[in-house]
Amino acid sequence: MNRLTCYDCGETYPFGDADRCSCGEPLWFDIDAAAVSWPDAGAKSGDATTGATPDAVAGRRGLWRYESALPATTPVGLGAVAGGTPLLRAPAIEPPDGPRIHLKLEGTNPTGSFKDRGTAVGLSRLDGPVGTVSHGNMALSVAAHAAADDREAVILVAEDTPDSRLAMIAQHDPHLFRVRGEYGRLYYDTLEHDLGVAFLNSDSPLRVAGQKTVAYEICEAFRPAVPDAIVLPVSSGGQASGVWKALRELHAAGLIDAVPRIYLAQAARCDPIAQAFERGATNVESVRGEPTAAVSINNADPPSGNRALAAARDTDGAVVSVPEEALLAETDRLAADAGISVEPSCAVATAAVRDLTAAGELAPDEDVAVILTGSGYKYGTPGDDDPEVGEIDRTDVPDAVRGLVG
Repeated sequence: MNRLTCYDCGETYPFGDADRCSCGEPLWFDIDAAAVSWPDAGAKSGDATTGATPDAVAGRRGLWRYESALPATTPVGLGAVAGGTPLLRAPAIEPPDGPRIHLKLEGTNPTGSFKDRGTAVGLSRLDGPVGTVSHGNMALSVAAHAAADDREAVILVAEDTPDSRLAMIAQHDPHLFRVRGEYGRLYYDTLEHDLGVAFLNSDSPLRVAGQKTVAYEICEAFRPAVPDAIVLPVSSGGQASGVWKALRELHAAGLIDAVPRIYLAQAARCDPIAQAFERGATNVESVRGEPTAAVSINNADPPSGNRALAAARDTDGAVVSVPEEALLAETDRLAADAGISVEPSCAVATAAVRDLTAAGELAPDEDVAVILTGSGYKYGTPGDDDPEVGEIDRTDVPDAVRGLVG
């Protein structure tokens, strides 16, 4: 499994030659549908009613149950226990005359978010130091997984990243830098420069390959049927791409008879993909986002925005923009009524279910899987010490990173 392909133009590349196509769109792994299968005909990864998840099926745990669809097969460190998260029916938060809601609790991953899936696959395939551009869950995931595998990690965060988040990341002892300058360009900087570090960014092919397993788990839990829809937050578009990729693979392999509709949710204060959907456009344009409590999805120029938009359209879904007051109220509702603490960045998804129900998009007789991408419990300050964080201009990043490893 060493070939990458462009979802848009179909161009192919050997793995390692590029992360993005010459047409400008991101690449993902080309999978032979004939090789894809359920891990075991007699066991499911999670029960859609109780959330029960077996520790092992056919000798494999978590996301590694789906090794036939993965570009890596030997987990390392924390990656061995990534995935395999519960799917919980949540009647207490179902809107009147709305669908049955099943919450996929990604906060039970090792560092409390779905990002561990992509990091697990990435570190299992890559050698040497790893890095990422992130100011939230992805930064924490890469730092922790690298520490567990005795690897160096380089974490580049935005200049305005709160100290509380930096302290969580810093406890795993990565090379951690606040970067002054245009943070949105850092993603492209890590693609354009040979830094001596393998960067696992938001939509790298390895990361998307790991993140797609959440949809494998959802569909296996509903087997032999599928949910009518899958709803999830969207930021860079990498997770949405993974869900779409999984559904395409499962359908091509004949493992599911129908493809669930994909609905994506953004915070109204920063919603470039939702704006493109409303315009009927095929290309997402960057926006001037405003500060939002949904900081983890505050992405004004999503690198996989076009692919996420295509996912919603291809499955007859939609992209929903959630007002600030609604996502904050939904965060409180999930905690008080369902006993689940999430970031506001996750709560946009269940808030979107309410809007979609009101609009007639979701019916009372439908089953909807909602991916809650991360835990809300981890956003206190883990210690009193100031984190050790370098300050650096964006233009100095290539020289600084090259000097860290070797």
